[in-house]
Amino acid sequence: MSAPARVRGLVGTTLTTVICVGFLIGLGVWQLHRKHWKEAQIARYEAARAMNSDVPWPATPTDYDGALYRHSRIDCAEVEGMSAVAGRSADDRPGWAHIAHCDLRGGGQADVALGWSDNPAPPRWTGGAVGGLVAGSDEAVRLIASPPRAGLVQLASPDPDAVSTTPMGHLSYAIQWFAFATIALAIYALALRKRWRDSSSKT
Repeated sequence: MSAPARVRGLVGTTLTTVICVGFLIGLGVWQLHRKHWKEAQIARYEAARAMNSDVPWPATPTDYDGALYRHSRIDCAEVEGMSAVAGRSADDRPGWAHIAHCDLRGGGQADVALGWSDNPAPPRWTGGAVGGLVAGSDEAVRLIASPPRAGLVQLASPDPDAVSTTPMGHLSYAIQWFAFATIALAIYALALRKRWRDSSSKT
């Protein structure tokens, strides 16, 4: 291979390595930012859970985050339907959380987790005023009734620590991305060493 060709190959390899390493380091830094953000979010949720005052029921998605883990009350004017999802009781028994889908008096809708049971069959409940804690759900938010309704058992309180990715999870991801960047640099160094040895052997 001619000298200009070797130079072009080295430049290309170096440029590719720099881009890859920069990208991997960027991902690691982003995960560290996510870790700090998640820590602040959990601390805010923990503080909210300790507050006793009620907040208005969050009517729009922009209100959800500020209401999570706060006390709220609704008035269920009509139960549009019932569903059951996997849930745990306050004493940590696995079973079913029974959800009432309500039309609210005065307009709007809300899902109310009425309580826990080991039976998935829907309970009888026709609505009314109910209070509890605002918890996240797959689609929006729901109210965890406290005390429970319809003769059910109290559900476990929503836990701010039970998030999809914990702060330590983000830290683990960051370490992985930094490790990948280190490996890429090591491979580049080995490639340079081999290139230098091959060049030396020919002289």
